[in-house]
Amino acid sequence: MAVRAMPGSERAVALRTVPLMSFDPLLALASAGLGACSLIVLHGAAPHYVSRQAVYLVVGFALMLVASRLDYWRLREIKWLLYPMMLLSILLVIALGGAVNGSSRAIAIAGVSFQASELGKLLLIVFLAAIVADSPRKTSATELTLKVMGYALVPAALVIAEPDLGSGLVYVVIAFAILYIAGIPARQLVALAVLGTVGLLFALVIAPAVGLHVLKHYEEQRLTGFLSPSQNPNSYDHQQVESVIGVGAGEGTGRGGGATQTTLGLVGTEAPTDFIFTVVGERLGFAGGAFVLSLYALIVWRTLRIVANAKNLFAALIAAGAVAMLMFQVFVNVGMAVGIMPITGVTLPLLSYGGSSVLTTFLTLGLLQSIYGQARAASAPRGRALRV
Repeated sequence: MAVRAMPGSERAVALRTVPLMSFDPLLALASAGLGACSLIVLHGAAPHYVSRQAVYLVVGFALMLVASRLDYWRLREIKWLLYPMMLLSILLVIALGGAVNGSSRAIAIAGVSFQASELGKLLLIVFLAAIVADSPRKTSATELTLKVMGYALVPAALVIAEPDLGSGLVYVVIAFAILYIAGIPARQLVALAVLGTVGLLFALVIAPAVGLHVLKHYEEQRLTGFLSPSQNPNSYDHQQVESVIGVGAGEGTGRGGGATQTTLGLVGTEAPTDFIFTVVGERLGFAGGAFVLSLYALIVWRTLRIVANAKNLFAALIAAGAVAMLMFQVFVNVGMAVGIMPITGVTLPLLSYGGSSVLTTFLTLGLLQSIYGQARAASAPRGRALRV
């Protein structure tokens, strides 16, 4: 099989538990810093969300600590439980989820909304990593590519049908990143990118021209209208115009309590979620935005180190899927706020308000901590309790 070899044994060299000394402090510090920034900006834009977001962050950080002490290798053994669990949860949201602006993205449980598409991102990462790691060596690159993309496109299509286009695209990006780390030839990756572009053109241009609408009308408007939103101020992208104004108004150090775009509802009700970076830009200015982005850069750097230092293919693929998920969401969300990306409803990890997103991100970071700690412990002199 055309798979890039990883350092160490093909079978995992992993500790059953992770010593506390092997916990990555920079990764934890960056996540805690983003959580603190979330509370600060929400206090200015939507103070009624602060207390609940604080609970999400505390619970999420605790989940990260717990997950960091678990043996990630065990997840490989239950991969065929994770995938149907993901599909079932998404289907339940479609069937039972409450409609908001024409979309059913969450189920309310005891007053708390559960977004299956968020947890599904992590479940898909683990499942695809296990599928690739468990594939026989004789598996061809083409067969592996078809298998991974097939497994990824099923939940992606279901999520897009909710409709939640942004999360659906995240699923595809995760699969692409895992294939790249698995060593799939570049020509196949380019072919996937071309197919994706053709599919997007079909959904936005060809299909609507013949009266077939693959996407919701407002999704088509958002994907095409952002190129010239100022020409149609009544379009779905008008809030993006207001977002760009808000970010620019923050200038160097921000407007603080004098912010208007995000406090008067000019960017819509999504200011605490989809347009949280607009709040950062207007209230804290360039300095605040740069600080937030530096924390994300720190997380990406540490995660890439985890990919490079992973002791087995399964761990490297999990870390690759995680960093792809985080990088794509940051790029798209910040891009929406500054007007270089269309509005797709992607949240900003650990900064946007929302329990499902916060808890899933912390669980992902906890899994990364487990991979980091076990790699450190396995490479340490006179390591104990190793399992081959």
